[in-house]
Amino acid sequence: MVPVYPARGRTAWILAQRPPRPPEPDPFRAHGVFLEEEPLASGEAVSSGVVLLTNKECPWRCLMCDLWKDTTAQAVPPGAIPRQIEEALRAWSAGRGLPRQVKLYNSGSFFDPAAIPPGDHPEIARLAGFAENVVVECHPRLVGESARRFRDQLGGALEVAMGLETAHPEVLAKLNKGFDLPGFRRAADFLRAEGIALRVFLLVHPPFLDEAAGLEWVVKSAEFARACGADAISLIPVRTGNGAMERLLASGEFTPPSLAALEEAVRRVLALQTGRVFADTWGLEAFSRCPRCFAARRDRLRAINLAQRDLPSVSCAACGSR
Repeated sequence: MVPVYPARGRTAWILAQRPPRPPEPDPFRAHGVFLEEEPLASGEAVSSGVVLLTNKECPWRCLMCDLWKDTTAQAVPPGAIPRQIEEALRAWSAGRGLPRQVKLYNSGSFFDPAAIPPGDHPEIARLAGFAENVVVECHPRLVGESARRFRDQLGGALEVAMGLETAHPEVLAKLNKGFDLPGFRRAADFLRAEGIALRVFLLVHPPFLDEAAGLEWVVKSAEFARACGADAISLIPVRTGNGAMERLLASGEFTPPSLAALEEAVRRVLALQTGRVFADTWGLEAFSRCPRCFAARRDRLRAINLAQRDLPSVSCAACGSR
């Protein structure tokens, strides 16, 4: 097969592969609100509330990203983000009660002023101030003074999640993330100096690597993240769905990870014994090759996320997994 990914003009190529943009979402409604359980850095498992905020699309065009589908074309009005968080608080209060941790995820960077109006930060901090820990996500190039100010406005601790994706220098450059490894380390050093916790997203089997190299590099990437001070690592299997990944799949430059590859990545990174490790179990059905054992294997990964230790693998006579 002939490679299709260009050496230059990558942003334009990525944009050209996109399917039609979905209808514009309501800027006053969160894209998603739900509860999960997650251990804090102390090891205690607590309720964790997740708000998938609706906001303007990220200024970077990452190769594997499909989060732009749930974003607005323009900046949201002042006050829209607090309204979205208020919606989440009402939902949680009507159910199991307010969670002890809150994740404010926004398909981009919390400290991007075009995504989250800085004038809304004090009200966001007030609304989320009940939580022991607040997690936001941000591109390394936007980590700075705004993170320090937001930390000071919160009643609890702040954690910033950054998508390193991979520490493989050539693959990282091809992902079109807009930073390199020294840039990531500078952002991590700033967070560490300010007493702000760091969570790192890593890809399981990114494009341009075969499965063996993908597993090798997820471990090397976890080691790099830990060296940068990461308190938690989230392992995310790479998905299709944004047009660009389908083109790479057709050209042989990308092979989606199997469920077994994610399980092995979790096992290897847990074996480093240097902090919390989480497997992303959203949409996991896409990586399963056996409907007989899928639910048990998904539940095992969720249990590992809570226990923070490896658990016995699932045996399946139908597919031979063990």
